[in-house]
Amino acid sequence: MAAPRKASELDETGLEPVSKRRTVQEVVYQRLSHALMTGRFKPGQMLTISSLSTLFRTSHMPVREALRRLVAENALETASNGSAYVPAVSRDRLDDLCNARVIVETAATAQAVGNMTPRIIRAIENLAEDHLDAGRDQDIQLMLAKNRDFHFMIYETAGSPVLLALIDTLWLRFGPYLRMLTNHIEPELAAGKFEVYGDHHQRLIAALKEGDQAEAVEQIKADIRETQALLVPLCSPANDG
Repeated sequence: MAAPRKASELDETGLEPVSKRRTVQEVVYQRLSHALMTGRFKPGQMLTISSLSTLFRTSHMPVREALRRLVAENALETASNGSAYVPAVSRDRLDDLCNARVIVETAATAQAVGNMTPRIIRAIENLAEDHLDAGRDQDIQLMLAKNRDFHFMIYETAGSPVLLALIDTLWLRFGPYLRMLTNHIEPELAAGKFEVYGDHHQRLIAALKEGDQAEAVEQIKADIRETQALLVPLCSPANDG
């Protein structure tokens, strides 16, 4: 397992101070969750209570509780000194997460197809455009955030709190792999090759417009599997996990 990294790297995550005291605990949790889901943290990166409290400008308590929740959800692990850190990556974990994502996210997509409305589809199209615009601007962090928003708008339309909670947990655990993916994507974006990362999105939107459940499910599955294929060479061997 990779050694935990120092908390000074938190400056690169884009996390901001929390201002509303009455919702501070939930806000801290949500911001950390979103940062994990969009690849803001490196595999092995240490997240100390004191550093995060300083960053959020809060007391230690809401940060401690947020970290406990994320550890309970297997999004973070606990170091020997009691701090939390982002899990290391491995081929075994990658394959397991992707297999689970295919099962749960295709189920949510299948349910979502029948609930689509013109308004929801327009919103999904706008997110797909925002995703491509971020790629065109070589803004990898915004691109990953818009990708997350695109997928979750579809999954939320399924109307299944159980499936959505499962997907949420899987994306939390997938965050370190997205962070690794940035190293692959950044040179591609610099070369102007950003549209390829929206191919499945466009095909998925077309399927949603047609009410084609089978095609929508196939595009979600293909999107996950292509991401998995890109990550395989970046992971440690399968027996390391």
